[in-house]
Amino acid sequence: MTEAVTQPRRHAGQVAIGKVKVGGDAPIVVQSMTNTDTADVAATVKQVADLWRAGSEMVRVTVNNPESAAAVPRIVDKLAMMGIEVPIIGDFHYNGHQLLAAEPACATALAKYRINPGNVGFGKKRDTQFAAIIEKAIEHHKPVRIGVNWGSLDQSLAAQLMDENAQRAEPWDAGRVLREALVRSAIDSAERAIEIGLPRDRIILSAKVSGVQELIAVYRDMARRCEFPLHLGLTEAGMGSKGIVASTAALAVLLQEGIGDTIRISLTPEPGAPRTQEVIVAQELLQTIGLRAFTPLVTACPGCGRTTSEFFQVLAQTVQEHVRAKMPMWKISNPGAENLTLAVMGCVVNGPGESRHANIGISLPGTGEAPAAPVFVDGEKSVTLRGDNIAQEFVALIDAYVASHYVSQRD
Repeated sequence: MTEAVTQPRRHAGQVAIGKVKVGGDAPIVVQSMTNTDTADVAATVKQVADLWRAGSEMVRVTVNNPESAAAVPRIVDKLAMMGIEVPIIGDFHYNGHQLLAAEPACATALAKYRINPGNVGFGKKRDTQFAAIIEKAIEHHKPVRIGVNWGSLDQSLAAQLMDENAQRAEPWDAGRVLREALVRSAIDSAERAIEIGLPRDRIILSAKVSGVQELIAVYRDMARRCEFPLHLGLTEAGMGSKGIVASTAALAVLLQEGIGDTIRISLTPEPGAPRTQEVIVAQELLQTIGLRAFTPLVTACPGCGRTTSEFFQVLAQTVQEHVRAKMPMWKISNPGAENLTLAVMGCVVNGPGESRHANIGISLPGTGEAPAAPVFVDGEKSVTLRGDNIAQEFVALIDAYVASHYVSQRD
């Protein structure tokens, strides 16, 4: 696995969400969110199961009406029958206080509540409705994520800070005032929850924006000013490569600085693409910077005029898909296999060298090279593959390596 070059994690309290620990010295947690109608139990169960199998360690669902609130206990029960105990988080906006009161089974079944202080209530009702949700969390012994978003910021707080800014001898620019409003909304709401009676060790904070530099600035400030665990995510990151690049650009900086205890990559799914892509991107982000290991990753060259065909590209894809498919089983039978390093290279220029750096690497022949593919195991040439079955033979070598090098202590 890539060695981490991060600073030590910032000091934060630890919150238990079901069996998952967030903050403290716990590993950074990957989470995701469904986009099904939560009232559609079958569709939501299927998507939660897919996200869990992909590696999501917590899954958030929308709870926006009585039908979705009533469905939550059935969703949790069906998942448990499938052997899936992933914590389910309820996402509440506007009417959470009513839904939790009307559906106590929902309040019990959820592992955590997520509330947005910007739309938990308005005017005189805001404090009352915020308190009602916190009281339900206290009653049911649930942790809460207080999640601020610049698209739904508490307007009364924003106006107050604008007025304060106008009185400054040297007023801040509008961006700084907005960032201060985000941080203040999150931290002040957390302190109000504690005053109401919610234990400090049941609170997680987030302050999401869709701009990379703004997100970095907000979380650096929030990390300095509180010791609550922080959930990271670039909201409305976008679709495809734009969403992946923007999320990575923002979160990688913060994670390198030791900021962040749980993450989500908020991708807009491309038409027909699986929802699970956001989980894979989050895992690969954490793994490539050396913070966690989830599945063996494949080093592969981009191809050039020296590479003779697309075979090395197909092999790289085959290998990556194979190890990802095997990982749920390996996690149980061969713990540690997630740290395996692999290389699939397309010619002699960097092929042997990169292959020697990996646990298992193959250097395929390029233009003008002999039709042979040497395989290197732990830096030493092991075998040379030829013919039409290179892919199957190389995958078999990987499986054999895992079986011999990552043995369960129970065996």
